[in-house]
Amino acid sequence: MLSTIEPRDDIAAAVQQIILSPSDADYLDQLIPAIKDASRSKRTAQLMQTLSHFSDDCEADIEKMCNSNHQEFVTSVNQLLRVREGTVSLTSEILNLNQSIQSSTEKLAEQKKALVDSRGVRQNINEAAQALKDCLEVLRLANHVHDLLAKKNHYAALRALDELQNVHLKEITQYKIADMIQQSVPATQKLVAEAVMTDLNTWLYRIRETSQFLGEVAFYHTELRRTRHKDRMERIPYLRNTKLNSAIELVSDEREEFDVLDNDNVQVDFTPLFECLHIHEALGQMDKFRSEYAATRRQQKELLLPSSILLVDGDHSSLNALLEGIAGFAIVERATMKKTQSLRSPVDVDELWDSMCQSAITLISKALNDVDNVDVLLKIKRIIALFIHTMNGWDYSVTVLDSFLLTLFEKYAELLKKRFSDDFQEIVQADDYMPMSIDSLDKYDKVVRISWYTPDKDQEDLRSVSPLPQIHRILTFRSFPCVLPFSQMYPLCCVNIRSFLNQFYFFSDDNFQHPNIIYETLKKSLDELLSEKVCKSLVERLNSQYLGQIVQILINLEHFEIACKELEQLLITARSSNSAGGPIILNATEEFRSNKKTAEKRIFELVNSKIDDLVETAEYDWIAPTLETEPSNYMQTLTRYLSNIMNSTLLGLPREIKELIYFDALSHAANMILSLPLSPEVRKINPNGVAALAKDVHYLAEFVDSLNNPILPETLDELQQTVNLMLADTSDEFYDVSTRNKKYGRVDPMNGPLLLENLR
Repeated sequence: MLSTIEPRDDIAAAVQQIILSPSDADYLDQLIPAIKDASRSKRTAQLMQTLSHFSDDCEADIEKMCNSNHQEFVTSVNQLLRVREGTVSLTSEILNLNQSIQSSTEKLAEQKKALVDSRGVRQNINEAAQALKDCLEVLRLANHVHDLLAKKNHYAALRALDELQNVHLKEITQYKIADMIQQSVPATQKLVAEAVMTDLNTWLYRIRETSQFLGEVAFYHTELRRTRHKDRMERIPYLRNTKLNSAIELVSDEREEFDVLDNDNVQVDFTPLFECLHIHEALGQMDKFRSEYAATRRQQKELLLPSSILLVDGDHSSLNALLEGIAGFAIVERATMKKTQSLRSPVDVDELWDSMCQSAITLISKALNDVDNVDVLLKIKRIIALFIHTMNGWDYSVTVLDSFLLTLFEKYAELLKKRFSDDFQEIVQADDYMPMSIDSLDKYDKVVRISWYTPDKDQEDLRSVSPLPQIHRILTFRSFPCVLPFSQMYPLCCVNIRSFLNQFYFFSDDNFQHPNIIYETLKKSLDELLSEKVCKSLVERLNSQYLGQIVQILINLEHFEIACKELEQLLITARSSNSAGGPIILNATEEFRSNKKTAEKRIFELVNSKIDDLVETAEYDWIAPTLETEPSNYMQTLTRYLSNIMNSTLLGLPREIKELIYFDALSHAANMILSLPLSPEVRKINPNGVAALAKDVHYLAEFVDSLNNPILPETLDELQQTVNLMLADTSDEFYDVSTRNKKYGRVDPMNGPLLLENLR
């Protein structure tokens, strides 16, 4: 009820204000808002009704007033009519105005509605523009990821992709494009991983191509270190027992800083590896990457190793390439392990290293079958030793390579022995077995220096051979040409022995850590060479019928025995401190000593054979009718022969051997001469026959006495006493035991009666 009354009261109050307006302007000012309000609230009829009521009330008041005041009433009526006329006119105007206002209000409402609608559209446009802006930003970031990939900024691309996924995509989750980009993130991550792996594979390929050069640089640096270390050892005595890669050597060489992986010749940049490692770690794919990287390195290891190498003709390029490639590969592996925390484990690296070492040993062993030159083997050993030193400096185990050096040394020793065996054989066969002639002081000093020969210091002259072999002339000491006791084979063999020793120890330097094996192998090989190739060959030549050659062989055997004793002392000196102590006895020493007896026997055989031949030419007429006045021809020839061999053929023999040969030869000659009258063919002997024999024996005794050797005359005692018995006037003295022992003690008790019987 209140809601109905209150609007009416408002309109009445408005009408009251309009009526009470003091002027027309105010009247209109009050009327227009009232009309607008009525039109806005759709109460225009109510306003008109209120105005009509107000008009009727006014007319009633006027009529009442007119009844009392007619004139005034008429006047008022006239005025009222005029007012009414004005009111009608005003009402018409109000209606027109109301219609105009109504029309304006409708247009305004339409405009307001259009404005509201336009504001909604604009809001939608703004929201769509913001959404489009956000989506474009996401698309820009997505494209930026691919741009970074194209520029190979892989880690930046991965970070941008992570920012896109964890920040920007969350702002547009309501849009379908967010799902599309979110679904493409794994593919993009895969692109990043593939791109970085592509760069890594390129890096690995370059590393594989650079491995050999890297190894070559490492070898060169190791060789420089070894040279510097040798210089230090020469300058500083207490460093002589230190080895390369030892703590002392490393400290001494620390001033020479050198990075094999980063220098003027080669630079290995690990950035692609670090980036790839970092990206796979960020992607949570470390296990997969570690496995793929290990498989790739194994494949590269297989590609690094050739199917075969060549070691003949002194061409070691294939061996150098093999070991340099392995060294470069292993250095990169070790550096990778040290520079990364979890990519390469020591087990993986050492496994690859062991595999490469075994493959290299297999290739080298196969190629060694075609090598038959010790110099080539020595060069191979030096290359392998340089490889061992280089890799030992990178903390790699070189045990298997060190063991392979033993195999290489065995082949080296075998080839060296074969080579010197052939040399010794050739020297022995090519020798003339004549005393060696020296024609200059330089050659003399050289022979004395290389041979284990000490000239007799008390000797004041050397005998020089003139163009006539049997003529000698005495020269002052060191007058040339001069003659040495041994033949040319002895100093040549000494040279070969020294060369053999040196070449054995060429293998034993700071690169080979098995001196005991070298020592034992050297001792055994040297002993076998001297015994089998020198001594045995000399003994085989003892079958010669040439006495001078046999004598020279004996002299050579004597000097070789001395050389063997010197070699025993030399081997003791060269023996390492880790070897067992005690004296060293070469079997060859005893071989030469024992075969000297064989040579002596052979000389005895030849001399005695010659004596036999000469004695067989004796032509005694045991019943000669006349007395001989001159010694027999055979006796003169025999003494001349013995004198000649004493002064020429046997001259170079040691005095004791020469005396022994003379003693044996004279004893044999005496026995052969004594056998002549004891021959079964001799049935009768007369004094002329005995006199001829006695003259020859006396001639022989004078020759023996001329030798000025108190022992030699003993060889003729039996012969002389037997001849004296045959010359005796009576034979009773022989049968008298006391007289026989005194005068004929050396006469055979069986031969004496036989000869006396023939004399009768």
